Amino acid sequence: MNNNSLNVGRDVIRQEADALMTMAERMNGDFDKAIELILACKGRIVFTGMGKHGLVARKTAATMSSTGTPCFFLHPAEAAHGDLGMVEKEDLVIAVSNSGNTSEVLGILPYIQRHQNKLIAMVGNINSELAKNADVVLDISVEKEACPLNLAPTTSTTAAIAMGDALAVVLVNKKGFQKDDFALRHPGGTLGKRLLLKVGDIMRAGKNPTIATTDTFDKAVGAITGGMMGAVTVVDENGKMVGIITDGDVRRTFHNAAGGKNISVTEILNQHAADIMTKSALFTTTDTLAVKALSIMEDGKRKIFVLPVLDENGCPVGMVHLHDLVSAGL
Repeated sequence: MNNNSLNVGRDVIRQEADALMTMAERMNGDFDKAIELILACKGRIVFTGMGKHGLVARKTAATMSSTGTPCFFLHPAEAAHGDLGMVEKEDLVIAVSNSGNTSEVLGILPYIQRHQNKLIAMVGNINSELAKNADVVLDISVEKEACPLNLAPTTSTTAAIAMGDALAVVLVNKKGFQKDDFALRHPGGTLGKRLLLKVGDIMRAGKNPTIATTDTFDKAVGAITGGMMGAVTVVDENGKMVGIITDGDVRRTFHNAAGGKNISVTEILNQHAADIMTKSALFTTTDTLAVKALSIMEDGKRKIFVLPVLDENGCPVGMVHLHDLVSAGL
């Protein structure tokens, strides 16, 4: 390993961390005013910015949108060619710029002023033209960039991202945003699935073969084979689950018989299901989170691959297999 490279890398991170700490100490009541403006906004939050800080603006808009504050990103250059029409009078504009004098960003000021949109400026120069025209100014200035030439946006973009995250997190707290709210906005992601997907959404309805306690082990083996689920649920006379027989139970039964007293295969197969089944078997319900069902399968003393799905009366309505949960992306 190149120790010089390692040291330089560490210095970059330390320098950016120091800049964030300095910014945190410098924050004042203007941050509260920015939060109040955002909460009072009856329209949408419009983020804009050019270059690297434009990317920060786009990222912050995405973060806020996913946490309950409707936002979109407006490219300032495209805005001057018609996209300003997306900005309505009730919208709030947040402009991100290190210099605060970026021509493309300043170019949208007349439109904002004419429509009386509130403007929050996240700037590295509080004396800039953008800052002078803003209702609230958030100071994201840094002493120098981590770039050895002090040119490439590095520390300054880190500071801008941190300020945007600070706004987003405070808004999450103010709005009482919860995990379920987050999941609803991320239905396609793993997190959304873990918070939203229920057993009833992925179970194999009707794919829960059942037999009675008085049925033979032979019938149980046939039901397991025919059902292709690796298990059969044992029910009482009222159709309620009282146990389960799995592929593993079948193997263990024959293995134990082979090591014990002399008993024929016919005798084994003629045993009642009640004598073979696993009693007090684990199960799940349709409204159980799928991730919880996965936990039941994986976190016990014995790993299991299938769970009967029962209704409110304890009667089988389906079955969920470990493969179903994995295929669902959990």
